[in-house]
Amino acid sequence: MATSTVPEVTKKAPPVTLTVNAVKKVKEIMGQQTPVPAGLRIGVVGGGCSGFSYSMQFENGAGMMDKTFDMEGLKVFVDSTSVMYLNGCVVDYVETLEGAGFKFENPNVKSTCGCGSSFSV
Repeated sequence: MATSTVPEVTKKAPPVTLTVNAVKKVKEIMGQQTPVPAGLRIGVVGGGCSGFSYSMQFENGAGMMDKTFDMEGLKVFVDSTSVMYLNGCVVDYVETLEGAGFKFENPNVKSTCGCGSSFSV
């Protein structure tokens, strides 16, 4: 008989925090998806002109090496490698005259590229 393991929701402080505005916007976008995803994956991937860039995508479940965090009813999945790069990071959703989008404030970043889409630590 095969058993299915359900990933535990981590109770300790998450490495990354989403503001109320960010959670609200993610839930709004998720509600428009068919089928509705289980949660949001936030990570760091190699690439870009400075070495790393942020990744956000919807997921249907946690992976084996993921940490799962609950943020106001939103499940956020972070892979174990990204945890160290996101420690202390705050994600906000901002709307300005220039545009709207998710903004990452990461205390670990030492430099960013000119376009602002990648960073180095």
